[in-house]
Parts: sequence; C-alpha cells; structure tokens
Amino acid sequence: MSRFYFDIRDGELLAIDEEGMDLSSQRAAEIEAALSLADVTKQLEPFSSSEDLAIEVRDAGGPVLKATFVRLRGRQIN
Repeated sequence: MSRFYFDIRDGELLAIDEEGMDLSSQRAAEIEAALSLADVTKQLEPFSSSEDLAIEVRDAGGPVLKATFVRLRGRQIN
C-alpha cells in the first residue's frame, strides 16, 4: 500500500490534499483521480470555465500523475 494525495488545481488555485488515501497501486490512484475529477466537474455550473481543471496526484516521492478535464467546444444545436 502507498499513500497518494489528490490535489485539485483550478487555474491558479490549488487545493492541497493533506490526508491522502492508501491505495494498492498507481493504477488504483489513476482510477481514483479520474473518479475524483468527474465528481468535481459535476459540481461546475453549466458553461462555466473549466480550463486548467485537474487532479494532481503525488506520493511521498513527489508528483505521480495528472488527470486533466478537457472540454471540446462544438457548435450549439438548437
């Protein structure tokens, strides 16, 4: 088990995860980051800016991965 920390970045703002989570592998941390990012994006107001929204994952050794929200902008259908 390793302890992973899931910091939330929103542009210039960074919310530091001080508790972390014990997970069995980096793959488990990848899945948790994706699920956490999905939860954060559900709370966004429709059409709000979500650029630079990410979950930055680290362990005792430093950065491990970054899950980034990407929204493709298409044309609006009436």
